Amino acid sequence: MNKIKTEVLIPSEFSYKKEGNKASIEVYPFEAGFGVSVAHPIRRTLISSTLGYAPIALKIDGVRHEFDSLKGMLEDVASFIINLKNIRFKIKDPNKDEIEVSYHFVGPKEIRGEDLITDEVDVVTPDEYIATLNDEGELKLSLIIKKGMGFVPVENYRDTIPEGYIGLDAYFSPIKKAIYNIENMLVEDDPSFEKVIFEVETDGQIDPIDAFKDAINNYLNQFAVFSKEFKLETKQKEEVELPEEYNVLFEPIENLNLRSRSFNALDRAGIRYIGELVLMGKEKIANIKNLGTKSLEEIFEKLEEIGFSLNKPLPLNIKKAVEEKLAKLKENQ
Repeated sequence: MNKIKTEVLIPSEFSYKKEGNKASIEVYPFEAGFGVSVAHPIRRTLISSTLGYAPIALKIDGVRHEFDSLKGMLEDVASFIINLKNIRFKIKDPNKDEIEVSYHFVGPKEIRGEDLITDEVDVVTPDEYIATLNDEGELKLSLIIKKGMGFVPVENYRDTIPEGYIGLDAYFSPIKKAIYNIENMLVEDDPSFEKVIFEVETDGQIDPIDAFKDAINNYLNQFAVFSKEFKLETKQKEEVELPEEYNVLFEPIENLNLRSRSFNALDRAGIRYIGELVLMGKEKIANIKNLGTKSLEEIFEKLEEIGFSLNKPLPLNIKKAVEEKLAKLKENQ
């Protein structure tokens, strides 16, 4: 018989992993259909509203337009501009939205992104190739670099470009990848709940987690007008009061009365409380070094004796409360 609901479940689990400019973010559990309702606009906000930097105008001594060429440079100006657009800049002063920088190169020289780093501007793609000058080559150029969002064609700001500069289409977004996957998950015997997994990668202008936080903030701000007008209140997460039967999870593993071999293996692995074993589950416990088959069987039997079968995971709200209390206990050790 289906349970009749009177309110929407609020997701309670959030975690992320970051490696360099890539991050994976997991959020769950969502009611069926809510995963995509939340994930898709966050993705759109990430791509369109994350601040980045891009050159909007270029001036080269001796060059009149983008279809010109420069003596001693292997690339024509059009190719040079294409290569330049692959360079990802970052203004070092966070209070500046626009900056003009000038450069002077004499050949023979291969120019790469790292050659455009100055005291005022950084380059997060230092190995990116730009141009090659021969023995006769000399390149004097100036760039106007600006902060912005998304993609802006030069037609939108051509009137503001100083005389003598070539206007450039500006791709400000530092987001290289923003995707999400939705997986079904089991919550209290109901398999229709959803987990949302975001994959975010930036070009290095911004940390991927910071980009995700900014996107969430921008997204939530879009609803501020409704909050103000209707005086809406966000439901706060209530602290779970654990029933007495769960108190045993916060006892030391010594209370399981394990054989020395089993206890020593757990102790060396840094496991101090019974609840840590219950949260780990069978698979992770089996991966603990120096735990043989007999030791595993003993641990599983002892946990069964105190009423915690590893075949049945803790309810999500209980699991979260146990994790939080164990974390506090270990901090105070």
